[in-house]
Amino acid sequence: MDVLVPLGVVLLAVLFALLLVSRTVVIVKQASTAIVERLGRYQRTLNPGLSILLPVVDRIRERVDMREQVASFPPQPVITEDNLVVSIDTVIYFQVTEPKAATYEINNFLLGIEQLTVTTLRNVIGSMDLEEALTSRDQINGQLRGVLDEATGKWGIRVNRVELKAIDPPKSVQEAMEKQLKAERERRAAILTAEGQKQAAILTAEGAKQSAVLSAEGEAQAAVLRAEGEAKARVIAAEAEASAVKTIYAGLRSADPQPNELAHRYLQALPEVAKGDANKVWVIPAELTGALSRLKEGLGG
Repeated sequence: MDVLVPLGVVLLAVLFALLLVSRTVVIVKQASTAIVERLGRYQRTLNPGLSILLPVVDRIRERVDMREQVASFPPQPVITEDNLVVSIDTVIYFQVTEPKAATYEINNFLLGIEQLTVTTLRNVIGSMDLEEALTSRDQINGQLRGVLDEATGKWGIRVNRVELKAIDPPKSVQEAMEKQLKAERERRAAILTAEGQKQAAILTAEGAKQSAVLSAEGEAQAAVLRAEGEAKARVIAAEAEASAVKTIYAGLRSADPQPNELAHRYLQALPEVAKGDANKVWVIPAELTGALSRLKEGLGG
């Protein structure tokens, strides 16, 4: 019995020592901080690593995560300026910058951010109609972020981003919008088809016009070439006939024949001269005229 009493005292001392050590030595994880209170008042903020506290006097009030956090809020009904109820899902990206303010300035900063987001969203969407709300997400995100960042600054929180996941109008409005989009697509398709047919008709007409112009130009050039060829042929034939006449006449004159013989030879050469198509006018020398008159007198005698 005497032995058990000292053993119990030792065990109690060991347990007390372990409890004292656990209360004295504190390990703070990376990307976290710990708020320490001494006798119920804020004493200091512990950074990541090993820290020593005064047992019984100091205690850890709260551990604060310093990483960027994501909060997704459930869909909230919001009324637009044209009295339509839309359901909007929001996502907030925020980060604690001052652990002390996040602990003592607000009871639950996440709940505060959610309620502030809902009220701000209703104010922003309430000043827009449905079409503007559906097409102005960037503007809505910017306004929400500005208001939230300003309001949560005193809480030691910085709002980095605000995103609208979805904006769902009523089913009746969705059906009307789908019909409108379908009609718009059909109208655009009809316009594109008509423009294509118009372009095809224009190209066909231009092709026929160019073909007719090229055909007419070809026929005109062919006619010009034929006329030039016929003219050149006539000139060459006329030159050849004139050369033949000159040659015959020169031969007769060099032989110095009698007038009767000259007339007889010239008459023999006339059929050869008359073979050309270009011969329209015959030139008869004066000597030949006199010879023909003498030949006539001789035949008459």
